[in-house]
Amino acid sequence: MDKPVSMKIPAGPGPLVDPFARQITYLRLSVTDRCDLRCTYCMEENVRFVPRNQLLTLEELDRLAASFIALGVRKIRLTGGEPLVRKGVIWLVEQLSRHLESGALDELTLTSNGTQLSRFAGQLADAGVKRINISLDTRDPQKFSDITRRGDLSTVLAGIDAALAAGLKVKINMVAIRDFNDDEIADMMTWAHEKGMDLTLIEVMPFGDGERWLPNLFSLEDVRAKLGERFTFEELPVSTGGPARYVKVRETGGRLGLITPMSGNFCEGCNRIRVTCRGRLYQCLGHETFVDLRAAVQQHADDEALIDAIRSAIAAKPEGHDFEQRRRCGVPGARRDMSATGG
Repeated sequence: MDKPVSMKIPAGPGPLVDPFARQITYLRLSVTDRCDLRCTYCMEENVRFVPRNQLLTLEELDRLAASFIALGVRKIRLTGGEPLVRKGVIWLVEQLSRHLESGALDELTLTSNGTQLSRFAGQLADAGVKRINISLDTRDPQKFSDITRRGDLSTVLAGIDAALAAGLKVKINMVAIRDFNDDEIADMMTWAHEKGMDLTLIEVMPFGDGERWLPNLFSLEDVRAKLGERFTFEELPVSTGGPARYVKVRETGGRLGLITPMSGNFCEGCNRIRVTCRGRLYQCLGHETFVDLRAAVQQHADDEALIDAIRSAIAAKPEGHDFEQRRRCGVPGARRDMSATGG
């Protein structure tokens, strides 16, 4: 069961710096835990969503985001669930864009499954979004239907085309799963690069129902070595603010990212925190503890209590996750679904 953290430290000026001298500049803000797909590594098939009356309103999410920006957050990613199924979410994007215009925020982006982009890509671009991540694990229609439990691949591919047509920079996120899509990785990379998109590979993580896939976990270093038999990689000293390490693929001219939470811990440079759609701030994706910001947002007209709660949360941020150690010891990972945390 998730465990709330109770701490109290004074509010004050200055950026958010955790106990390990890492400055927090990146907020992943979930606007909903609902989704129109049921990806097997993300949620249970018969998932119970948060009751709507427990969701923060869009106005409360806007206020919460503004407080983080005032404390030095420079990048916000809207997540879900699928963020574009939240009614009125474009209003929130438009509101948050004022921080882009003022220079207080460097980037506003989101992660999507692509199903709603044919409707919303143009509006996102008009509101100041420059790039988005789209989760796509296979281009095989049957396998796509199987892993999403209900998805139509053609809808997602149309959404990707709509995003590109709207001028959005697209990055494809692909969870690499042995004996499911490992034989598609090279073709997925070539396809993405031909369309001007980056591809980032992600290792399976132990979350909720997604633990079923842990026997299919394999190191992305092994994937890179296999791809290296066909492609030439050049290390890139670039970062998009997240945990991915990037290489340039000489033959395609595109970028390949690797996110390795299991085989290559990246916690020493963590600059991120996550807030769920009900206002729970998780300082680490791999831990169960959280600080609940809901009361601070809803019960106080000024932001002092909210600032206090945020600073208290950062003061309790752990040094890193323990995914791999727990897996080796046979200890279950986080029991909440990824969709409940914000993907």
